[in-house]
Parts: sequence; C-alpha cells; structure tokens
Amino acid sequence: MDRGRGAGRVSLSATARIAAAADGGLPLLESDGPLALRRTRAATGWTRVTVVGAMSAPLGGDRLAIEAEVRDGARLLVDSAAATLALPGRSAEPAAYDVRIAVGESGVLRWLPEQLVSAHGSDLRMRTTVELAATARLVLREEQILGRHGEPPGTLVTRLTVRRAGRPLLDQELAYGPGAPGGWDGGAVLGGHRATGQLLVVDPDFTDKPVETRLLGEGAVIAPLAGPAALVTAVAPDALALRRLLDAALAELAPL
Repeated sequence: MDRGRGAGRVSLSATARIAAAADGGLPLLESDGPLALRRTRAATGWTRVTVVGAMSAPLGGDRLAIEAEVRDGARLLVDSAAATLALPGRSAEPAAYDVRIAVGESGVLRWLPEQLVSAHGSDLRMRTTVELAATARLVLREEQILGRHGEPPGTLVTRLTVRRAGRPLLDQELAYGPGAPGGWDGGAVLGGHRATGQLLVVDPDFTDKPVETRLLGEGAVIAPLAGPAALVTAVAPDALALRRLLDAALAELAPL
C-alpha cells in the first residue's frame, strides 16, 4: 500500500472490517483510512476481498487493523493489490498493524496478501491473531522483505498467534533489523538473506494424514504442528524466489 501522501502526514488510526457468509454474501465490508476493501472476482464457490492501499501506510505512529470474520460454512479469499510498505513517519513511535481473524465451523479462509516491505528507518509491530473453530480450514501466508533494493531494513517485529477450538496451536514472534536481538541476520536465522516468510495450513484432514517434516527446495522446510496443521518456513535472496518457494508449498498442501 504505497499510494497518496507520504511521510509528511500525521499519524492515523484505522480499522477495516470484513464478514463473509455461507451464501457468498458480505454482510460487512467496511473500509477505513488507508485500508480500502473491494469485492473482486473469485472462483466458483468463493468470496474474494482485495485490500487496496489508499495512501502510504503504515508510517511511524500509525495504528492500523483489519478484522475478518468467516461465518459458519463460508469460503473467503483475502488478498491485496500491492505490497505493503512500512515507512518512517513524523512520529518516533513505532507503527502497529493488527490482523484479527475468526473462522467458524466448516468455514474456510485463504489469507494471501502481498509482501510486507520493511523500508530503512521504519519501525513496525505487526500482530496477527486467529481463532479457528474445530472444523475450520485456514491458509495464511506472510512474507517479509527486509529493506528495499540496496538499503538496510527497518525494524520489524511480527507475532502470529493461532488458537483452534479454544486451544493454542501456534504462537510465534520474529524480530529483524535495528534493535532486534543479536543474531537475526546470522547463519542460524536468515543467513544473509533479505526475504523471509511462512505459510500456515490448518486442515482437519491432517489429523489422519499428518504432514512429514522435510525440506522443500533450497531454503524452505515443512513441519507438522501439534494439531492438524503444517507450517512452512522459508528464506530467500529476494521476493520472487521467496514467492516461488511458498507457491510450491501451497500447491502441495492446499490446492484449490
């Protein structure tokens, strides 16, 4: 989301909201500030919402959020029209970007935004919280690009927390850039790469057919979680190579 006014504007707060119903309807589709939501064309049986950036965001001090509810039996795909670019702003405070998701019984959500780019001088705290019913299915992709071409990254802290049927499934925090714990760029973490991401797939079918831990190409690993879920973690030299790794995992674990 890199459109409109830039770092000269003041900080803002905005919350966009989505609710998808089993009949394909969107009883709630509410844009706010830089978070513009548009219903877009989808494959048969799916409802699709695309996030379109209305101005540069998030900047330092911004407080942005998206809330998504997938009601019982609904099938929702959420994507974005462009990468999200975290930039420095007038405020010395870090920006915050929260994603809050709930998926009901037999609901399906594919959360597939474009990359998040952490520009030099930016400071962003991003948190994604997911509540899943016992029979819900989820595909969630996160991609972080650490710095634009030829520049060092900003500070980026992300946390992904997922609960299924009221029980913890995954709670993971990652930090990169200035101020992050030492070693984030070392061989045990990024190994000098500037693109990193993960793909989480939750599917009740994994209960009987759990995923096996294995490498997926160079720089990616698939691992089962303590529940009917699999987590793919990947590092790559650039955004294109990262997307190829995660697309290969998506085609294997959760084809449409």
